[in-house]
Amino acid sequence: MSLTSNSRRGQLIARAILLALLAPVLIGCESLSSFWGGRQEVFEEPADKLYNEGLYLLNAKKDLRTAAKRFEEVDRQHPYSEWARKSLIMTAYTYYQAGMYEESITASRRYIQLHPGSPDAAYAQFLIGSCYFDQIRDVTRDQDRTERAISAFDEVVRKYPNSEYAVTAKRRIDVARDNLAAREMMIGRYYMDRRDWAGAINRFKIVVTRYQTTRHVEEALLRLTEAYLSLGIVGEAQTSAAVLGHNFPDSRWYKDAYALVQRRGLLPAENRDSWISQAFRRLGIGSTG
Repeated sequence: MSLTSNSRRGQLIARAILLALLAPVLIGCESLSSFWGGRQEVFEEPADKLYNEGLYLLNAKKDLRTAAKRFEEVDRQHPYSEWARKSLIMTAYTYYQAGMYEESITASRRYIQLHPGSPDAAYAQFLIGSCYFDQIRDVTRDQDRTERAISAFDEVVRKYPNSEYAVTAKRRIDVARDNLAAREMMIGRYYMDRRDWAGAINRFKIVVTRYQTTRHVEEALLRLTEAYLSLGIVGEAQTSAAVLGHNFPDSRWYKDAYALVQRRGLLPAENRDSWISQAFRRLGIGSTG
């Protein structure tokens, strides 16, 4: 064997010895890396522990955001368990209580998607409506949330008519519809002040055709009487006053409408072919005929 072969063999042996000596050090460094913030093992926590922690924080009202996160953790760590189903609806509720409406809506929709046949599906849908309802603005502002609240509550009434939330959903729909009618009235009055009679009539027409069950329909009929008289469309003015008197005979708005047509030497008289009469007959509220 040559000197060169012996030298090469010696180098290989030395390298093997060095690697053997370094191995414990490298393992120790990997452990230290994990200890000092490197790769960390994630240990799964029991579902009931996570759920009860969220429940405690929710009931104590100490940190609703953290409470929701604990409920979310149940769903993440135990996605197919009964605890996950319960935690998902609690996530939606907790976010609602915290005023985090978008997060609550997202969780509620996910619950309905995953558990459509659950008894709590009605509540999840009710929560969606409540999130929008709580954000309804005054009539001078955009009413997008009002319309979304009506749509969500309508789903409760339509899909879950026998649920405990259906009655409240109907009441809130009435409140939201009243808000939409109030906005139309506000815009209609704005046009009236500027003597834009056609623009005003279009707004009051919306109230009469879409929001007849709201408290604003009486005034809308009076304003229609006034606007039509201003345009010289006497027949529609008389019809508006007559329908107002028939449906709301004790209304102060009817007294004003009656006085308006009387000043022109006229009396309230319904034209059965008028859109006003047809609107009331279509919804079964009644007209003078």
